[in-house]
Amino acid sequence: MAGTLLIAYDGSADAKTALEYTARTFPGREAVLLTVWEPLMSQLGVAEAFVGAVATEDEEKVVELSAEQVAEAGAQLAGEAGLKATARWESEGTQSVWQTIERVADELDADLVVTGSRGLTGLHSLLVGSVSAKVLRHAQRPVLVVPSAHLAKARSEAPEGDSADA
Repeated sequence: MAGTLLIAYDGSADAKTALEYTARTFPGREAVLLTVWEPLMSQLGVAEAFVGAVATEDEEKVVELSAEQVAEAGAQLAGEAGLKATARWESEGTQSVWQTIERVADELDADLVVTGSRGLTGLHSLLVGSVSAKVLRHAQRPVLVVPSAHLAKARSEAPEGDSADA
């Protein structure tokens, strides 16, 4: 494997854990740090029906700039960790976040898609949609899901045969 790695990056601690793991595992590799943002109009869709909220063009620009800054910060961290990283940010537009990740992976012909896991357990993990789970379920290329640091620690400290997911 010598091609591009696509790292889904939202600036969270779990995304940083995935980035750091990837840099340790694949030092010196080409990587694209992808941040996918939801347009403010989409976020306000439900609220608009109730209170007439409408996002202005300036507010949309702030959200886009924030996504750009997150992607750039991730690429900088990845570079410092030893990857040859570039930043990319995308609006989810009419696609969901996971679909956007898959589309960009296809465009790049990425060798591997890397995403962090929020480490949700039990009933909460069933109720809350997971981008990493959807990427994994629908992937047509290899996917690496890096567990959150706190979940990995809990699992490593659990007695043998016991589950840290309970």
